Amino acid sequence: QVQLVEFGGGLVQAGGSLRLSCAASGRTFSDYVMGWFRQAPGKEREFVARITWNGEITSYADSVKGRFTISRDSAKNTVYLQMNSLKPEDTAVYYCAAKRSLYGSYEHWGQGTQVTVSS
Repeated sequence: QVQLVEFGGGLVQAGGSLRLSCAASGRTFSDYVMGWFRQAPGKEREFVARITWNGEITSYADSVKGRFTISRDSAKNTVYLQMNSLKPEDTAVYYCAAKRSLYGSYEHWGQGTQVTVSS
């Protein structure tokens, strides 16, 4: 089992920036592919970004490409999501997730952190 806790959500004006953090505990952090997802009110949860075990490969949803950056710090067992040029449509609850297999389902989820972007 791995436990995930997100930090860093809040209220920001359009065009601003936020950095989300997700602290992992319980198992070897490097065993897991880490991802960020988000869910806006009335919408399904959607993929935002993913980073592989050693941080070499990242992937992003088209809607955030060029604005968001995912990274991980193995020494701190933490994955980050740097969000720049935020838009009102980025408003959502953001979730951190972990999985061991690149092509499998995410096995562990955090509780989520609210990001609200005002226009």
